[in-house]
Amino acid sequence: MMELVTGDFGDLARAIQLSLAPAFLLTGIAGALNVMAGRLSRIIDRGRALAADHSGALWPEHDSLQLEFESLERRRRFTSIAITATTISALLVCLVIVMLFLEFMFGAPLNGVIGFLFTASMLALVFGLAFFLREVHLSMQSVRISIRDGK
Repeated sequence: MMELVTGDFGDLARAIQLSLAPAFLLTGIAGALNVMAGRLSRIIDRGRALAADHSGALWPEHDSLQLEFESLERRRRFTSIAITATTISALLVCLVIVMLFLEFMFGAPLNGVIGFLFTASMLALVFGLAFFLREVHLSMQSVRISIRDGK
């Protein structure tokens, strides 16, 4: 059974300092998740509005409407993957913080585990941001804003 290591106040302060950087990283990840969730909400709202406007009717622009639905579905899927990967990243950062404190409290050599969890967290964040970027590019392709003379 592991024994609780009783260090001095300086050791505890050092453990808290080490956990602050990952805690600030969590704030940044939370901001990214907020933006992603907002985009997902807009995508879903647009899909619902299109479905309500054209339910049961035959429209001349059927092909273009179908293309917009397909685009919205691709964007929804990419955004969902981005949110999942970014959330996994946040969870792994939380585990890094827990491991830092366990290392301090029990004196266990957890450097390898902490390094692995942090690396996995960064990879998940990169993966999530890459899918988010893909969704942004898809949205830019599907929306064209033109400026007409005098209108």
